[in-house]
Amino acid sequence: MKQIRYYQIITAFCCLLLISCGIDKNLKKGEKFLSLGEYYDAADQFKQAYTKTPPKERENRGKLALKMARCYNKINSTPKAVNAYRNAIRYNQASLDDRLAYARLLLKNGEYKQAEKEFKILVDSMPDNILAQNGLKSAQMAPGWKKGGSRYQVKKMDVFTSRRADYSPMLLGDEYEQIYFTSTRNDAQGDELSGITGTKAGDIFYSEKDDKGKWSRPEAIATGLNTNYDEGACCFTPDGKEMYLTQCVTDPASPRFAQIVTSSRSDAAWGKVQKLEITQDTLSTYAHPAISPDGEWLYFVSDMPGGMGGYDIWRVRITPSGLGGVENLGSPINTPGDEMFPTFRPNGDLYFSSNGHIGMGGLDIYIARIDEKTQQYKIEHPGYPLNSEADDFGMTFEGPHNRGFFSSNRKDGRGYDHIYSFNNPEIVTTMKGWVYEKDGYELPAAQVMVVGNDGTYRKLPVKSDGSFTLPIHPEVDYLVMASCKGFLNHKEELRIDSAKESKEYVLQFPLASISAPVLIDNIFYDFDKATLTPASTQALDKLVALLKENSHVTIELSAHCDYKGNSEYNKRLSQRRAQSVVDYLIAHGIEKDRLTPVGYGKERPKAIRRKLTEKYPWLKEDDVLTQDFILKQTREHQEICNQLNRRTEFKVLRTTYKLF
Repeated sequence: MKQIRYYQIITAFCCLLLISCGIDKNLKKGEKFLSLGEYYDAADQFKQAYTKTPPKERENRGKLALKMARCYNKINSTPKAVNAYRNAIRYNQASLDDRLAYARLLLKNGEYKQAEKEFKILVDSMPDNILAQNGLKSAQMAPGWKKGGSRYQVKKMDVFTSRRADYSPMLLGDEYEQIYFTSTRNDAQGDELSGITGTKAGDIFYSEKDDKGKWSRPEAIATGLNTNYDEGACCFTPDGKEMYLTQCVTDPASPRFAQIVTSSRSDAAWGKVQKLEITQDTLSTYAHPAISPDGEWLYFVSDMPGGMGGYDIWRVRITPSGLGGVENLGSPINTPGDEMFPTFRPNGDLYFSSNGHIGMGGLDIYIARIDEKTQQYKIEHPGYPLNSEADDFGMTFEGPHNRGFFSSNRKDGRGYDHIYSFNNPEIVTTMKGWVYEKDGYELPAAQVMVVGNDGTYRKLPVKSDGSFTLPIHPEVDYLVMASCKGFLNHKEELRIDSAKESKEYVLQFPLASISAPVLIDNIFYDFDKATLTPASTQALDKLVALLKENSHVTIELSAHCDYKGNSEYNKRLSQRRAQSVVDYLIAHGIEKDRLTPVGYGKERPKAIRRKLTEKYPWLKEDDVLTQDFILKQTREHQEICNQLNRRTEFKVLRTTYKLF
């Protein structure tokens, strides 16, 4: 019997030794994963060590529970993090900072009453801690926000939803018919699961809306932009030609630091990314890029030194020669908590997410608007249901309207993010303009300057279709100038009345070339005479305004006839007609020495440009409407050709009048 008892003791001892070795092995692995930022794998190892640790070893179990809680917190596994923190507190292993993290997670889990109790204890112990103070106010105010609601309408977008994370949507396209977002779904590149999240590394996915408003099945961008690394949280320059995005490169020997990279679009395809060097600091995170509506500033998130705590929102100026110095946005936007996912509404309002301000729990969306008097930001919480107790972030807007998409992990126990639509019906007044070559196509290289008597001063690029859109204010006078290299400027004035409903003001900016003749539409003369008819007044007044806007330009004003009739007679008639137009311009304030009238008669038949072939498909670009060409056409087409030849044009001669 003694021998049996001896073997039992030896066996128990060996089992305890094996368990101890197993715990040590789990701990070493867990610490290694933790040092690399692989929180999912670290949590798994700490959990195994915790289950192997006997209940009587309260201190060790408490320490392991604390490690688990911190890892679960990092990967948004909120219910698991809450339970682990409770165990750490029960075993008296949680510091005040851990208790604060626990209270903040109770908010995120929607346990507002319990969170309020915890925050009251923390405020007594940490009276100067802003996060504790704001947490207590959040626990007290959140139930009221949830009960009161708001005008926002929110709906989950099942068409974009996968079994993993889908987040940070961003709209693109002239009609906002394209959407880009990040996803860790199984269709993402690579075969390995991330030790950080337990899912595949994120890729940028794309979907397009058809004419009936139906979104296509999302597909990963397959042109070299995505890699086996994490790509996510993208944004675009105002012209849509450049993408900025976050990339996390894997390094098995060191922690992961996110960086911002760029990709250029060529022939509708996105190229391989290039790293954007914001500072020389290689030990800080740079993520969540956002481009200001004027294209002059890059906003981003970083934990670099000089911030207010956690992640802060910073910005850096974009110049033709590169990036300028970085600036921290400071208070009231940044807090000791995390401020992340900045984005802009086209009217200039900055939207961002934070867990440091008073909110409903987790990351809440906030609106930062510039106060016109103080020129300081004012922060607004848009309430429920745009915000929830979970993480809400990553806004994108459908043009000037207060509608679009965002991401949230609400109602997902595993913490995965999904994409939701939002809509907040409101009165929106917008200005939409089109910049194009007179008698030609759109000018995407143009730039628009908008000045308002309310202090507005905006410089806007135009989109690929030559358009621009700007939210504007009622009862304001605007002056809008469009310019493009190689063309004369064009100005429009706009007076906005008080608005009782949404309205869009549409402006046209036909720019005159300085290197090619420009047709003056709707110039009419009496039959066989040089007398201008009253119907010509509107077109001539526009020419007067154009010449006054471009006061350093001299022009040749030419009149042309068709091939019919005597050449000398036609030339004299066209000369008198050109002089009639010049006389009108002089009478309306244009200097005589800026104008040269020339009558060409039928010497210079019209050369067809590509734009005109859209109206007359039987004509080809570079066709010249000579008599021989016209006589080969049908009788109907002959008359059209003759009408095209009977024209009044101007051509820029100099652009330096009275400059020197």
